[in-house]
This record gives sequence, structure tokens and C-alpha cells, in this order.
Amino acid sequence: MIRLAAIHDLSGFGHTSLMVVIPVLSTLGIQVCPLPTAVLSTGTTGFPDFRFTDLTGHMENSLNHWKDLGLKFDAVYSGFLGSTRQVDLVKECIASCLKPGGLAVVDPVLGDNGELEPTMDMGMVKAMRSLTQAAGCITPNLTEAALLLGETYPKDAREQGMDETTLRDWLRRLTDAGPETAVITGVPGETKRHSLVVAYHRGHKRFWRVDCAYLPAEYPGTGDTFTSVLTGGMLRGDSLPLAMDRAAQFVTMGIRATFGHNTPTREGIFLEYVLNCLNAPITASSYVPWEE
Repeated sequence: MIRLAAIHDLSGFGHTSLMVVIPVLSTLGIQVCPLPTAVLSTGTTGFPDFRFTDLTGHMENSLNHWKDLGLKFDAVYSGFLGSTRQVDLVKECIASCLKPGGLAVVDPVLGDNGELEPTMDMGMVKAMRSLTQAAGCITPNLTEAALLLGETYPKDAREQGMDETTLRDWLRRLTDAGPETAVITGVPGETKRHSLVVAYHRGHKRFWRVDCAYLPAEYPGTGDTFTSVLTGGMLRGDSLPLAMDRAAQFVTMGIRATFGHNTPTREGIFLEYVLNCLNAPITASSYVPWEE
């Protein structure tokens, strides 16, 4: 049994965070051991006046208990964090509870569409930069990649596409900071009809790219879904590009299953409709080596 420590928040309503991480990874046959960072009444996107309960004290107590028990995990996977203290606790979990050779995945949840999340500030950006140094794989979206690198978010990218030379430079710089692999999601493509997922593996010195069909709707939690499938795929033996492909195809399927129903986008994708597709074999792959 592959065992993973999932350090994310729990939202009572909406398909985000642990409400995505647990079902996706469990469907892939991975035991998920949650270490909740916060409990929220709903997701943070599109829901005014959401309620937020910080669980830093519970995290400390649980992590100390795990260490007393000598628990070790094949992977440690973090997402939304509520404070800089929680960043330190994720580092501690990686240092104390990750098996030798295990996979540390950090989804540096900071913002989207050029804006910080409501609960984030530049202090959290600085702390998240330090956390990525302890990771083996990071999965920022374009906004988060810009924040981690101290770059200006390219607001015209949706109209013009993202310059490929700049993207490759960003990927290299993200891995120079520590992680072996950086994956940037939600990159606008050359046309409005598609978006990109791009990645760089520092050890292999190879770039990868997956093209995704674009639909005019944005659903919170798709980043959590993508990184969960990516992580599960790699833990089960997928190569980086195949895991990217599997994750992108699954998210696209979830969006398509939801889009035609015209439900409020803030509720996320209809995850339960498509979960059973996770264990289907990949019969067509669209990833390509992204050569300079």
C-alpha cells in the first residue's frame, strides 16, 4: 500500500482541497492520511463571508504523534496553508516523516489570475518560496509561478499567449531553487481555444508540454485535482509526462462533464461523475517533448 500524507484544508462545500485529494488518490489505490490545515465552511472562490478555522495547533499535535509512532510516508503532499507557521510544519513533516527516496509535492496555493487569494499576503509568498526548496515537485499555476519568482504576472498572456522562452526560463529558475521538477498549469496557449501545462525535469534536463482544450469557464479545485492525479500517477510508476497527460485529460473530462449543466462555477467540477475513469488505461497520449 502506497501511503501519502496530505496537508490541505477541508472545505465543507465545494470540490476543492481534501474533498478532491482524498477521493482522487483513494481511487488510485493510495492511502491518504490527512493533516488538515484549516476547516472552511466553503471554498474561498466565489463564496462571500466564508468561515475559516485555523488548525495549526491540531497540526502540531498530530505531527508530534506521527513522529512518536515512527510513521513514514511514501509521499508528503501539501496544498493550501493558512499561516507561515504551517509552512514550517510542512517542512518538519517532510524532514521527519518522508521515507528515504519518497516524493515531496508542494502545490504552492497563493492565488490565480494575477491576484492573491483572500487569505494570502506577501509574507506567505516569502514563506512558500522557502517551502518549495524542500520539495521534489512543485505545481504552481502561472500566477503562483510569477509570485515565487518575483516576476510581474503577464496580464496580456490570455490574449497573446505566453512567450515560450520566458516560460522555459521560469521553469529552470523554479527548479534552481530546489525542486527537481516544476510543473506550471493553466498557461494560456497561442490561441484562445487551448491552454498548456508545461514542465521541466532538472535531472533529465528535459521540458514537456501538454495541450488542453479550453472551455470558457473556470472551476475552483481543478488545480487540486490536477496535482492529485499527477502525484498519484507518479507514485504508481508513471513518467512525469505521462502523469501530466493523465492529470490533464482527467481535469478536462471533469470540466466537460460539468460545463453543459450550467451549474455555478464556484461549486467546482462534478468529480463524482468521472472518478471511475481514473483507473482506465491511457489509450491516447498528447504529451510532447518541448524542445528549445
